[in-house]
Amino acid sequence: MFLVTGPELVTEACLAGLVGVLPRHNARTLEQFDGWLETIHSARKEALARSIKVGPLVVNVSAKLPAADLEDTLQLAAGYGVDTVISVGGGPREIVRVAHSKSMGVLHDVISLEFAKKAIGQGVDGLIAIGSGGGGHSGRLSHLTLIEKIRATFQGPLVMAGGISTGAGVRAAEVLGANYAYMGTRFIATTEANAPAEYKQMLVESTSEDLVYTPNITGVSANWLKPSLKRCGINIETLQRPGAGRFDHLPTDIRPWRDIWSGGQGIDLIEDIPDVAVLAARLVCEYQAACARREIQVPGAYLSLITTHAKD
Repeated sequence: MFLVTGPELVTEACLAGLVGVLPRHNARTLEQFDGWLETIHSARKEALARSIKVGPLVVNVSAKLPAADLEDTLQLAAGYGVDTVISVGGGPREIVRVAHSKSMGVLHDVISLEFAKKAIGQGVDGLIAIGSGGGGHSGRLSHLTLIEKIRATFQGPLVMAGGISTGAGVRAAEVLGANYAYMGTRFIATTEANAPAEYKQMLVESTSEDLVYTPNITGVSANWLKPSLKRCGINIETLQRPGAGRFDHLPTDIRPWRDIWSGGQGIDLIEDIPDVAVLAARLVCEYQAACARREIQVPGAYLSLITTHAKD
């Protein structure tokens, strides 16, 4: 998550047994990124020495990263035992080439079936399918269609993302055919997230009715928090769509992500700002409860009616 994810959040996620994802673009320099990787690696190593099960570390890299920086970033990550890269923000071909040369796998963010086909054609090992309702740059297609449609032709690792805030959502991802579930917004509202306290509280107090899906902030459609727009003095109804890479249509010194905040529809299920360890334990309990639910008993007459309509 841009600007929000730092070494504290990723470390605690890994120590809780989750997959921790560290964005390269959140570090200002390669040296800072190196320091973050060292911090996380040391914490994971210490936990493993005490026989504590830890989650893997994954690095998130933008396809817009210059070639030399990409090479240095993945070489550095590989040195810390990172074996999986998430590519975002463009075609993944070059990231795939460099990552595969270092025996690293690549998962690529996609928001549509078209983008999924293109990414598969460029050699990615897995896909992160972001359905409608996700925070940030999410898609328009329901997970009910997106996941099943991709799985029908792609047997590699598949991650469902967008609008997931509970363990039941993780279980739903499995039922649809995904191997993993990806949460973003839910973890912004945690103690360790590098987000302003006002942002975290806004996620607790807002609902999905407080979101607006628009391209008029960054030029690419994303879900933004209406209270955040109001806070920045922005009327989304009259805001003009920006030019490529430009933000001069916004009020002076206002920038997306830093000042204008995003969230997914999963905010309807966010009610507190816990430590990551507490949230992870809760997710496990919710997941186990979802797995243990008995099948709904449908009355015989109603079941017959459904079967009849299905045959018509």
